[in-house]
Amino acid sequence: MFTGIIQSVGRMVRLEPRGGDVHLVVDTAELDLSDVQLGDSIAVSGVCLTAVTLEARGFSADVSNETLSLTTLGKLKAGDPVNLEKALRLADRLGGHLVSGHVDGLGKVVSITPDGRSQRWTFEVSAALARYIAAKGSVCIDGTSLTVNEVAGQRFGVNLIPHTVEHTAFHARRVGDAVNIEVDVIARYVEQLLRAGEAPKLDEAFLKQHGFA
Repeated sequence: MFTGIIQSVGRMVRLEPRGGDVHLVVDTAELDLSDVQLGDSIAVSGVCLTAVTLEARGFSADVSNETLSLTTLGKLKAGDPVNLEKALRLADRLGGHLVSGHVDGLGKVVSITPDGRSQRWTFEVSAALARYIAAKGSVCIDGTSLTVNEVAGQRFGVNLIPHTVEHTAFHARRVGDAVNIEVDVIARYVEQLLRAGEAPKLDEAFLKQHGFA
Protein backbone atom coordinates (compact mmCIF):
# COMPACT_ATOMS: atom_id res chain seq x y z
CA MET A 1 0.00 0.00 0.00
CA PHE A 2 0.97 3.62 -0.59
CA THR A 3 -0.31 7.07 0.39
CA GLY A 4 -0.06 8.97 -2.90
CA ILE A 5 2.46 11.42 -1.42
CA ILE A 6 5.37 11.52 -3.87
CA GLN A 7 8.77 11.16 -2.18
CA SER A 8 11.04 11.82 -5.14
CA VAL A 9 11.06 12.36 -8.90
CA GLY A 10 13.34 9.82 -10.53
CA ARG A 11 14.32 9.17 -14.12
CA MET A 12 13.84 6.22 -16.39
CA VAL A 13 17.28 4.86 -17.29
CA ARG A 14 16.28 2.20 -19.80
CA LEU A 15 13.59 -0.27 -20.78
CA GLU A 16 14.70 -3.67 -22.03
CA PRO A 17 12.28 -5.98 -23.87
CA ARG A 18 12.65 -9.48 -22.45
CA GLY A 19 10.64 -12.43 -23.73
CA GLY A 20 7.57 -10.37 -24.52
CA ASP A 21 7.52 -8.17 -21.44
CA VAL A 22 9.87 -5.43 -20.18
CA HIS A 23 12.69 -5.04 -17.65
CA LEU A 24 13.11 -1.43 -16.57
CA VAL A 25 15.80 0.42 -14.64
CA VAL A 26 15.01 3.57 -12.65
CA ASP A 27 17.36 6.22 -11.27
CA THR A 28 15.71 7.11 -7.94
CA ALA A 29 17.52 10.47 -7.53
CA GLU A 30 17.24 11.61 -3.90
CA LEU A 31 15.00 8.76 -2.71
CA ASP A 32 16.67 6.97 0.22
CA LEU A 33 16.80 3.23 -0.53
CA SER A 34 18.73 2.25 2.60
CA ASP A 35 15.62 0.69 4.13
CA VAL A 36 14.51 -1.07 0.92
CA GLN A 37 15.23 -4.76 0.36
CA LEU A 38 15.01 -6.98 -2.69
CA GLY A 39 11.40 -7.89 -3.26
CA ASP A 40 10.04 -4.71 -1.70
CA SER A 41 7.46 -2.62 -3.54
CA ILE A 42 8.10 0.83 -5.00
CA ALA A 43 5.42 2.84 -6.82
CA VAL A 44 6.64 4.24 -10.16
CA SER A 45 4.19 6.88 -11.42
CA GLY A 46 1.49 5.08 -9.48
CA VAL A 47 2.41 1.55 -10.55
CA CYS A 48 3.42 -0.87 -7.80
CA LEU A 49 6.61 -2.64 -8.91
CA THR A 50 8.81 -5.21 -7.18
CA ALA A 51 12.49 -4.31 -6.87
CA VAL A 52 14.53 -7.19 -8.32
CA THR A 53 17.91 -5.42 -8.13
CA LEU A 54 19.04 -2.53 -5.93
CA GLU A 55 21.85 -0.01 -6.29
CA ALA A 56 22.87 3.09 -4.32
CA ARG A 57 20.45 5.30 -6.22
CA GLY A 58 18.39 3.04 -8.38
CA PHE A 59 16.56 -0.22 -8.83
CA SER A 60 15.22 -2.46 -11.55
CA ALA A 61 11.90 -4.24 -11.94
CA ASP A 62 10.13 -6.56 -14.34
CA VAL A 63 6.88 -5.33 -15.89
CA SER A 64 4.30 -7.80 -17.15
CA ASN A 65 2.22 -7.46 -20.31
CA GLU A 66 -0.86 -6.87 -18.14
CA THR A 67 0.79 -3.86 -16.50
CA LEU A 68 2.10 -2.57 -19.83
CA SER A 69 -1.41 -2.72 -21.32
CA LEU A 70 -3.00 -0.71 -18.49
CA THR A 71 -0.33 1.91 -17.75
CA THR A 72 2.01 4.42 -19.36
CA LEU A 73 5.18 2.53 -18.37
CA GLY A 74 5.68 0.89 -21.75
CA LYS A 75 5.60 4.29 -23.46
CA LEU A 76 8.32 5.86 -21.31
CA LYS A 77 11.71 6.71 -22.77
CA ALA A 78 15.15 6.98 -21.22
CA GLY A 79 15.33 10.24 -19.28
CA ASP A 80 11.60 10.62 -18.70
CA PRO A 81 10.70 11.74 -15.14
CA VAL A 82 8.71 9.35 -12.93
CA ASN A 83 7.03 9.83 -9.55
CA LEU A 84 8.41 7.57 -6.81
CA GLU A 85 7.04 6.41 -3.46
CA LYS A 86 8.21 3.62 -1.20
CA ALA A 87 5.62 1.29 0.30
CA LEU A 88 3.68 2.50 3.33
CA ARG A 89 4.76 1.36 6.79
CA LEU A 90 2.15 1.02 9.53
CA ALA A 91 3.84 3.76 11.58
CA ASP A 92 3.87 6.28 8.69
CA ARG A 93 1.58 9.29 8.40
CA LEU A 94 -1.23 8.78 5.90
CA GLY A 95 -0.99 12.15 4.21
CA GLY A 96 -2.97 11.28 1.10
CA HIS A 97 -5.34 8.29 0.87
CA LEU A 98 -4.90 4.53 0.71
CA VAL A 99 -3.38 3.70 -2.68
CA SER A 100 -2.74 0.15 -3.86
CA GLY A 101 -0.47 0.89 -6.81
CA HIS A 102 -2.76 -1.20 -9.02
CA VAL A 103 -3.58 1.13 -11.90
CA ASP A 104 -7.16 0.89 -13.17
CA GLY A 105 -6.53 2.47 -16.55
CA LEU A 106 -5.37 5.53 -18.44
CA GLY A 107 -6.57 9.11 -18.43
CA LYS A 108 -5.69 12.06 -20.63
CA VAL A 109 -4.73 15.64 -19.76
CA VAL A 110 -7.41 17.84 -21.34
CA SER A 111 -6.47 21.28 -20.06
CA ILE A 112 -4.11 23.15 -17.72
CA THR A 113 -5.28 26.58 -16.54
CA PRO A 114 -3.53 29.01 -14.16
CA ASP A 115 -5.55 29.76 -11.02
CA GLY A 116 -3.66 32.25 -8.86
CA ARG A 117 -0.39 30.56 -7.94
CA SER A 118 -1.98 27.15 -8.48
CA GLN A 119 -3.13 25.33 -11.61
CA ARG A 120 -6.46 23.73 -12.46
CA TRP A 121 -6.09 20.52 -14.44
CA THR A 122 -8.84 18.69 -16.30
CA PHE A 123 -8.57 15.00 -17.12
CA GLU A 124 -10.69 12.67 -19.20
CA VAL A 125 -11.15 8.97 -18.46
CA SER A 126 -13.23 6.14 -19.87
CA ALA A 127 -16.86 5.78 -18.83
CA ALA A 128 -15.87 2.61 -16.98
CA LEU A 129 -13.57 4.65 -14.68
CA ALA A 130 -15.62 7.85 -14.53
CA ARG A 131 -18.33 6.10 -12.51
CA TYR A 132 -15.91 5.77 -9.57
CA ILE A 133 -14.82 9.42 -9.50
CA ALA A 134 -16.80 11.77 -7.26
CA ALA A 135 -16.53 15.46 -6.43
CA LYS A 136 -14.49 15.98 -3.24
CA GLY A 137 -13.42 12.35 -3.37
CA SER A 138 -9.89 11.09 -3.89
CA VAL A 139 -8.17 9.95 -7.07
CA CYS A 140 -4.59 8.85 -7.71
CA ILE A 141 -2.96 10.26 -10.86
CA ASP A 142 0.53 9.03 -11.74
CA GLY A 143 0.85 7.95 -8.11
CA THR A 144 -0.20 11.34 -6.69
CA SER A 145 -3.14 11.55 -4.29
CA LEU A 146 -5.44 14.38 -5.37
CA THR A 147 -8.86 15.72 -4.42
CA VAL A 148 -11.47 15.90 -7.17
CA ASN A 149 -12.91 19.41 -7.58
CA GLU A 150 -15.74 18.68 -9.98
CA VAL A 151 -16.98 15.96 -12.32
CA ALA A 152 -18.69 16.44 -15.69
CA GLY A 153 -19.39 13.20 -17.51
CA GLN A 154 -16.06 11.53 -18.26
CA ARG A 155 -14.06 14.62 -17.30
CA PHE A 156 -13.01 15.78 -13.87
CA GLY A 157 -10.88 18.58 -12.47
CA VAL A 158 -8.26 18.87 -9.75
CA ASN A 159 -6.21 21.71 -8.31
CA LEU A 160 -2.42 21.47 -8.17
CA ILE A 161 -0.59 23.78 -5.77
CA PRO A 162 2.91 24.99 -6.78
CA HIS A 163 4.61 22.49 -4.45
CA THR A 164 2.88 19.56 -6.16
CA VAL A 165 3.79 20.75 -9.65
CA GLU A 166 7.41 21.41 -8.72
CA HIS A 167 8.03 18.22 -6.74
CA THR A 168 6.34 15.67 -9.02
CA ALA A 169 6.50 14.73 -12.68
CA PHE A 170 3.47 16.96 -13.33
CA HIS A 171 5.93 19.73 -14.27
CA ALA A 172 6.73 17.71 -17.41
CA ARG A 173 3.13 16.85 -18.34
CA ARG A 174 1.40 18.58 -21.23
CA VAL A 175 -2.12 18.68 -22.66
CA GLY A 176 -2.78 15.42 -24.49
CA ASP A 177 -0.42 13.35 -22.33
CA ALA A 178 -1.61 10.01 -20.96
CA VAL A 179 -1.57 9.46 -17.19
CA ASN A 180 -2.07 6.48 -14.89
CA ILE A 181 -5.37 6.50 -12.99
CA GLU A 182 -6.21 4.59 -9.83
CA VAL A 183 -9.69 5.20 -8.46
CA ASP A 184 -10.51 5.13 -4.75
CA VAL A 185 -10.51 1.49 -3.67
CA ILE A 186 -13.46 2.15 -1.33
CA ALA A 187 -15.65 2.93 -4.36
CA ARG A 188 -14.71 -0.43 -5.83
CA TYR A 189 -15.73 -2.31 -2.69
CA VAL A 190 -18.99 -0.40 -2.31
CA GLU A 191 -19.95 -1.31 -5.88
CA GLN A 192 -19.10 -4.96 -5.26
CA LEU A 193 -21.27 -5.03 -2.14
CA LEU A 194 -24.17 -3.41 -3.99
CA ARG A 195 -23.89 -5.93 -6.81
CA ALA A 196 -23.95 -8.78 -4.33
CA GLY A 197 -26.92 -7.26 -2.51
CA GLU A 198 -24.93 -7.20 0.71
CA ALA A 199 -24.53 -3.45 1.28
CA PRO A 200 -25.49 -2.59 4.87
CA LYS A 201 -28.76 -0.70 5.24
CA LEU A 202 -28.43 2.49 7.25
CA ASP A 203 -31.44 3.44 9.35
CA GLU A 204 -33.15 6.81 8.97
CA ALA A 205 -31.89 8.09 12.34
CA PHE A 206 -28.27 7.48 11.32
CA LEU A 207 -28.78 9.23 7.97
CA LYS A 208 -30.36 12.29 9.65
CA GLN A 209 -27.62 12.44 12.27
CA HIS A 210 -24.96 12.65 9.60
CA GLY A 211 -26.83 15.03 7.30
CA PHE A 212 -27.76 12.54 4.59
CA ALA A 213 -31.53 12.72 5.06
